Amino acid sequence: MATMTTQVRGLPYGRPLTNADLDSMPDDGHRYELIDGVLIVSPAPRLRHQRVSMRLSVVLFNACPDDIEVLAAPFDVVLAGDSTMQPDLIVTRTEHPTERNLPVAPLLAIEILSRSTRTFDLLLKKDRLARAGCPHYWVVDPDEPSITAWTLRDGEYVVVAEATGDRPFAVTDPFPVAFTPSDLVL
Repeated sequence: MATMTTQVRGLPYGRPLTNADLDSMPDDGHRYELIDGVLIVSPAPRLRHQRVSMRLSVVLFNACPDDIEVLAAPFDVVLAGDSTMQPDLIVTRTEHPTERNLPVAPLLAIEILSRSTRTFDLLLKKDRLARAGCPHYWVVDPDEPSITAWTLRDGEYVVVAEATGDRPFAVTDPFPVAFTPSDLVL
């Protein structure tokens, strides 16, 4: 009878993980992220998720100024020595990314909710991005469809815009953009 283990070979036991440990993860189609030394593993996104991601990236790309760019996951955002995440979309100044990662908090991080990531996106990632000083955080729920935008004020995220279905969503920061959530899920 074979014994089953939950340990990943080669990972240290009994200590928080670091970004160096994250580099040893296999290239197997899963998304490996590290939040405060805790490994988060997510399956590859589903088709609906990918469609929303692509449509939203086009909307953002068309609206952003020349000194800002939109990048899609997987692309590492290094927030600390024990925290590297891959938001579904990030918006950053063009001079900040390296070929390998974004070594600073993005101007905007966007997560597209799914059943397997909802809790992490709404709690852990949101909190970790706030602590890193990410000025804007958006969450898209493709099932409603809806979008909520938070802005960092005094170290806490506050809701600055929300929209559901055909209702317009509009913000001015980090740059002006407007659309409806239903446009993302056609």
